[in-house]
Amino acid sequence: MTENFDVVVAGAGPVGLMLACELRLAGARVLVVERLAEPDPTLKAGAINVPTAQAFYRRGLLPRLEHFHRTAVERITAAGQAVPAPLVRGNKGPAGHFAGIFLDMSLFPDDEEEFDTAGPIGEAWFVNQQGIETILGEWAEELGVPVRRGVELTGFTDDSDCVTIWLGDTVIRAGWLVGCDGGRSTVRKLAGFEFPGVDPLITGHQAVVEMTGAEELPRGWHSTDKGIFAYGPTPGRFLTVEVDGPPADRNAPITAAELEASLREVSGVPVRITAVHSATRFTDNTRQATDYRRGRVLLAGDAAHVHSPFGGQGLNLGIGDAVNLGWKLGAVVGGWAPPDLLDSYTAERHPIGEWVLEWTRAQVAIMRPDPHSRAMRRVTEELLATPDGASLVRKKVAGVLHRYDFGAGDVLLGRPVPDVGLADGSRTNEHFVDGKGVLFDFGDSEAVREAAAPWSDRVRVSSVKAAQPHRLSGILARPDGIVAWATEASDPSGLVPALRRWFGREV
Repeated sequence: MTENFDVVVAGAGPVGLMLACELRLAGARVLVVERLAEPDPTLKAGAINVPTAQAFYRRGLLPRLEHFHRTAVERITAAGQAVPAPLVRGNKGPAGHFAGIFLDMSLFPDDEEEFDTAGPIGEAWFVNQQGIETILGEWAEELGVPVRRGVELTGFTDDSDCVTIWLGDTVIRAGWLVGCDGGRSTVRKLAGFEFPGVDPLITGHQAVVEMTGAEELPRGWHSTDKGIFAYGPTPGRFLTVEVDGPPADRNAPITAAELEASLREVSGVPVRITAVHSATRFTDNTRQATDYRRGRVLLAGDAAHVHSPFGGQGLNLGIGDAVNLGWKLGAVVGGWAPPDLLDSYTAERHPIGEWVLEWTRAQVAIMRPDPHSRAMRRVTEELLATPDGASLVRKKVAGVLHRYDFGAGDVLLGRPVPDVGLADGSRTNEHFVDGKGVLFDFGDSEAVREAAAPWSDRVRVSSVKAAQPHRLSGILARPDGIVAWATEASDPSGLVPALRRWFGREV
């Protein structure tokens, strides 16, 4: 029997689940298929950035993030470690590091607008990848998204009007197929996406183990003549980077002996690993698809771009892809999308992916122990010890400088809507829970409301005034919270073209 769906998402990691939930909010019939029978418990990303936290906040998931955040803090405190500094800075977000060079929080001013307008996410960022996946799995179940695990996509054909997908002996017909199936994506390979980049130069390990001799390991990140290693923040957790080439066999099982040899080599400490609880092997293989769409097949997350994990950007980059694509593909399925809406997915997300790849390559460059790289690392350390240098890198790591190019206009165009308190006690980012666009009519303008009326099925209008005087009288935000139009005047000049560009023709 052939089953029918609007969209099939290959991959039930955080990116695939986030995309599926966004599609379901938009009314699409979506199926998620996952090769693994159970969620992967392997240690991966340990925290999220500001755009990711904001995306969850807009969908009403902030309390769930805060729960996992508190649990992580309690775990670190119980281990006798210091609570990360960002927790005592309100909504300032994580400071982060560059190639293991941590940023000094005391260098940052207290009035940086990019953080002050991000919303109450100050205790919602210290959430690891397993926590994110748990939250999204629960949300998918609540939305009625079917997730089939232990099912492998074995082939598909992209026809002019649908995609026929084979899951073993099961045949699925869908309007669209999205590959969220990781760096070795089957969907990407079968669809023939170009995936250029650079080959790996390093071998990295990240693990949680039991070991003896760890009392001689210094906490934090350290650069040695053999590479980089980090130990903590919880007992038994470490990372090593060896710069003498990629692993001989990336797919070989990771053994305690391999981890022990790597940690001894880089740190110089004669530890003995007695048990392995979680372990990954990684490289700095850096590649990006030239386009994120081929016909009715699209890519998101690691399927579209791979890079080293330095700076923790991978999870956040993938969530950003899912949030950007979800409402657009949902609009196409719903029949109201403007003709070129899906083209904006690659146009908006590809440049941010390029930046992340550059960012990770630069970190590898100053991790090497050769004299030239060491000199560059010392220069970088000096720059990051200045307020301007530290602030720039902090904002880059936190993701608050990302902007989509919408052309000339207000400074907010292409950026996330500022989280403004409203006179009724709500906040702007709380108005996106159902996945629609929102027009904030702070100026209570009848002309603005009349102009937006033909899009009332796609855009909600809020005429509640801002709790504090705001320089803008109106803001139109897309379902992903990105500002598409803003004005300081009370007239709707430019609003209708923005509505047509992002929400299709009038009803």
